[in-house]
Amino acid sequence: MKHKTRKPFPENFFWGASTSAYQVEGANLEDGKGPSCQDVKEVPEGTSDLTVCADHYHHMKEDVALMAEMGFKSYRFSIAWTRILPKGTGEINQKGIDFYNELIDECLKYGIEPIVTMFHFDMPAALDERGSWGNPDSVQWFVDFARVLFENFGDRVKYWLTINEQNMLTLVGPVIGTLMIPEGCTNVLKEVYQQNHHMLVAQAKAMVLCHQMLPEAKIGPAPNISLVYPATCKPEDVIAAQNFNAIRNWLYLDMAVYGIYNAIVWSYLEENDATPTFAPGDEEAMKNAHPDFIGFNYYNTATVEAASDEEVLADAVADQQSGSIEAGMYKGFRNPNLVTTEFGWEIDPVGFRATIREMDSRYHLPLLVTENGLGAYDTLTEDGKVHDPYRIEYLRQHIAQIQEAITDGAQMLGYNPWSAIDLISTHEGMKKRYGFIYVDRDEFDLGTLNRYRKDSFYWYKKVIASNGEDLSD
Repeated sequence: MKHKTRKPFPENFFWGASTSAYQVEGANLEDGKGPSCQDVKEVPEGTSDLTVCADHYHHMKEDVALMAEMGFKSYRFSIAWTRILPKGTGEINQKGIDFYNELIDECLKYGIEPIVTMFHFDMPAALDERGSWGNPDSVQWFVDFARVLFENFGDRVKYWLTINEQNMLTLVGPVIGTLMIPEGCTNVLKEVYQQNHHMLVAQAKAMVLCHQMLPEAKIGPAPNISLVYPATCKPEDVIAAQNFNAIRNWLYLDMAVYGIYNAIVWSYLEENDATPTFAPGDEEAMKNAHPDFIGFNYYNTATVEAASDEEVLADAVADQQSGSIEAGMYKGFRNPNLVTTEFGWEIDPVGFRATIREMDSRYHLPLLVTENGLGAYDTLTEDGKVHDPYRIEYLRQHIAQIQEAITDGAQMLGYNPWSAIDLISTHEGMKKRYGFIYVDRDEFDLGTLNRYRKDSFYWYKKVIASNGEDLSD
């Protein structure tokens, strides 16, 4: 359906952008912050560590001022668990509280709504030593952490996100550096989905706690959602697409919204002797949670075909957006209708609209885009410019599809692409840049850390000023 007349973006639409603490802040062990799993993991070969990142910790006011100059209505960032609780539990680090108080106040000074992610791939290293998400106590660790956040920041933060990309933690956790599999584990799938279950319960209890402590606040999940296409109209390929949609997407949102396990996924887990063990009260806790909206990250769609019962994945490293295979369930398929980025990720703006439509029809909740963006090699010219027409084109096409989805009837709260400022990519380092703001540093040379406005900075400023009406160059 092609709309002749598009509906406008809502007047209070949250135009902004996103970051995460461990990728942007730096100061990774400074002012009392304890180590997270990201600080102690083996750094991917050829990429920078996380000691400095974009040094946002020391440039915060300058960075927020640049966001205000762009006209941001929102800024989605995460709070580093170990900056607040250095050991994950117990003693609170006041300097960490002070930093986030200052960041929140700085946002509000410019009329920027802080949208806070509670957990973004940075489990405290001290809790990893106690079993991480594999320990049933992890549910309470997270709820206690949530309570500290609500107590200290809930008077000003009205929008909360629970766990960033929980589905990616479950599906490709080791690639992100966040999932611990105990030595000698004989059923890895069961272990992974038990950890996933603990996260689902922790999220549910945090949502309930938020509504109890902060009745005016809104809270939601933040999975990475990619609608899955069948490779052909063969019925077997359609079944494969339904399988991967359930495993990749709907498991997490069915649980967050309805408090139930997706039936296709539960059947898959039963067949593999991998169903999670429920602790007393888990079922009730998951039913009691009611998100106010769905936050979601979108980069592209996925395409699959039927997989035989014998097929297994070759020694290829998957990431958040790469194809994968599950014997008898689905097999990744390269979509010939889509172009790819320099880093091999497919680009599918129309799929963005399709993904929004599917979520809207399944869950009937307002939707908030918490990530979307283009990672690319950017070049700083001698006169301090960064010409990134490829990023502008990517964002233009995706913003246009949000407006199509709004016209379709979807409730859209906002658009917070990845990322506000250049930061360290999860496993591709500093060279893969996403930001509107260029940070003068290379993979290993910290440079000046000066900030430069990219061409996309000025373009996005115009988009925001026109409330999405002017997408021209």
